[in-house]
Amino acid sequence: MSAADPHGDSKQNTMVQNSRVYVLAIVAYLGIFLFGYDTGVAGGVVGLKSFTDSFGYTNQSKHEIANIQSWIVSILMLGAFAGAVGAAPICQAIGRKKGLMGGVIVFIIGSAIQTGATHSVGQMYAGRFIGGLGVGSMSIAEMSPKEVRGRITGLFQITVAIGVAISYWITYGFQVHHAGKTIQWRFPIAFQLSTSTRTFPHTVRSIANPIVATVPAAVMLVLLFFIVESPRWLIYKGRHEEALVNMAWARKRSINDTRVIEEIEEITAAIKEERDATEGASIKEVWAKGNRKRFGIAFMMFFFQQWSGQNSISYYSPLIFKSIGITGTSTGLLASGIYGLVKIVVTTLFILVGIEKVGRSKALGTGSMGMSIGAIYYTHVPNVAATSPAPASIAMAAMIYCFVIPYCWSWGPVPWVYCAEIFPMRLRPYGMGVASSTQWIFNFCITKITPTLVLNLPNGRLFFLFAAMNVASGCFGFWLPETAGVSIEEMDVLFGAVTREERDKYLAEQLERRQAQMQSMDTDMKEETRHMSQV
Repeated sequence: MSAADPHGDSKQNTMVQNSRVYVLAIVAYLGIFLFGYDTGVAGGVVGLKSFTDSFGYTNQSKHEIANIQSWIVSILMLGAFAGAVGAAPICQAIGRKKGLMGGVIVFIIGSAIQTGATHSVGQMYAGRFIGGLGVGSMSIAEMSPKEVRGRITGLFQITVAIGVAISYWITYGFQVHHAGKTIQWRFPIAFQLSTSTRTFPHTVRSIANPIVATVPAAVMLVLLFFIVESPRWLIYKGRHEEALVNMAWARKRSINDTRVIEEIEEITAAIKEERDATEGASIKEVWAKGNRKRFGIAFMMFFFQQWSGQNSISYYSPLIFKSIGITGTSTGLLASGIYGLVKIVVTTLFILVGIEKVGRSKALGTGSMGMSIGAIYYTHVPNVAATSPAPASIAMAAMIYCFVIPYCWSWGPVPWVYCAEIFPMRLRPYGMGVASSTQWIFNFCITKITPTLVLNLPNGRLFFLFAAMNVASGCFGFWLPETAGVSIEEMDVLFGAVTREERDKYLAEQLERRQAQMQSMDTDMKEETRHMSQV
């Protein structure tokens, strides 16, 4: 039994003991997978001729087509923004588990509407907005032991990347093997529909598609019945016995295990501290000394994250690859699939190996500089009308793959980590609210305007815009105060809410007060002992 591991648990035993926590994460993050898949698949299918023929806008102008395509893809973000705003109070009222179940049901409705849409782009808009409302995830970090908390929370980024990548490959497969048929776009949206349905009559497929579209979400809904409610939420509601039972289940230990009891006591103490700290908190405190800087940083971090260009490529990669001369729908989708795989590999490596080893500021600054290589995309203009990709186009595609690598260690995961660290406890709900809202709003904006930017900035000029934004974000990243290894208490000094002298004076006064209390208690005990001896 080592000092580092007082309970004698090896790494292997830790993995076994936390296996249910990983299962909880996988079940809950199925919803995030569906979000990643849904955003990726829309950008793939909107460029298919079978899709444009189904909704009757093939013969419209390029700008009109771009407007329709951008609304189909981006309206999901508006729904997700509305869902994110409403999710917190709903989950706080009814519980994490029931809140997630409700989100899945809403997603199923939106998915069914999308898959069953016929000849009306309005149906597709409605289905994607409703699907966005259903996006949400249980706060798995609440149930994660500190030994695996960062890794489990990091599953979010990996799951989104996997969802987007799989959407590319499914769309590519059906584009190749079912050219010109409506199943070419209906199956990627339906997701689980077997290719054997092409042998069914059209009317059967029309009924089956919207039903089968709900299969992944329905599986998730069923699995949710077999997981437990968050112990933290139960303690918040005063249901301590249920919290103890659920924590023991998640840890695969007895309710009498001292480690389970200690963890419950820690959560109880933390909730009490949060309530004490947030009592009387007001939005007016945003403008207090040291807080303005923190809220400004939260806003700018997610502004730069969305304008890095990564979501434009992720959501519209077939369109982006076509704009640099990767001709043919199949070729563009194949290039998109490879892009998705690169993103999965790099994100996974960073989450598993590098997330706790690289400083926040350095990761953001170097990541931006790495992404700024996008400026060279325009040095050799490709012929987009060529029958096969030119060497310059292939080189540009390779640079896009390199473009995503720095993002995966910087502006992808780090803004969430940074913003979660910098706010004092009493202002954390407001701070994370600003961060999340900024992310969704600018996610919608960049997703909405990307097809128009591709038309107005042809031959790779779009990447000059992204490169310029990344140079600016790199300067911002290097300027940011480094928070790695800084305690929550020291954040006030780091961001100027108090000076070092003021903090040291406060700590000295607190120490003197505690010493005086101890001396007083010691004097009282001696007096009581003397009195008892006399009696």
